[in-house]
Amino acid sequence: MKVLLVFAHPEPRSLNGALRDVAIKELEAHGHEVRVSDLYADGWKSEVDRADFPWLAPDDRFVAGAASKKAFETNALTEDVKAEIEKLLWADMLILQFPLWWFTMPAILKGWVDRVFAYGFAYGVGEHSDKRWGDRYGEGTLVGKRAMLIVTAGGWEEHYAPRGINGPIDDLLFPINHGILYYPGYEVLPPFVTYRVDRLDEAGFQSAVERLRARMRTIETTPPIPYRQQNGGGYLIPSMQLRAELGDPETTGFALHLNGAGKDG
Repeated sequence: MKVLLVFAHPEPRSLNGALRDVAIKELEAHGHEVRVSDLYADGWKSEVDRADFPWLAPDDRFVAGAASKKAFETNALTEDVKAEIEKLLWADMLILQFPLWWFTMPAILKGWVDRVFAYGFAYGVGEHSDKRWGDRYGEGTLVGKRAMLIVTAGGWEEHYAPRGINGPIDDLLFPINHGILYYPGYEVLPPFVTYRVDRLDEAGFQSAVERLRARMRTIETTPPIPYRQQNGGGYLIPSMQLRAELGDPETTGFALHLNGAGKDG
């Protein structure tokens, strides 16, 4: 497979840096081709602003979505954004690697998504009608490709358990897994998460390394998270509400959007 690893940590000597190197080495040992986008090292510009669209007239009102759409359609995206889009089209597998900061990805990685997932490329794709609501959530430009997260967290694993104070890790990562990766078509693998990283001793590090090596060996065969496909008949269009006969009536929130959740399991 061709793998793109987007790395978002400011310190190459960090645990994240060590795990990145382990992942790359294991992937290459099994015949995969790996490219890395190191956002901090590359000085990635994270904010979306008028500088992304230099063709805008000074007195034009800046509307980010409209500007992104026109830039994509006219091949006028900035060179750094076009280079990342080419990497995404090249890769069979996307890995986003980052520390969990304030319950989400670092700002620089969110900025990578904001700028690279352009209108007409990652969203705003497909027919909108009374039968379809665009090619998204299981369809889209990146359908047929796989994606996963490598995440480090300072808290205990128990803190991110179903009854943990921080909330379930699957819920915290849902906006990324479902809203960023599944939305444009990726099959999203369960995340690889390492906990208590600020207090990890040598034994804990070696355990994380072995778990990561095992995950890298199975990236082609690991079953994806079973999200429901938007245009598969389970949602009412255009309200995008899950049909009443699907899911347990008492189930709400993110779990409702998994195939097999409740009474349709």
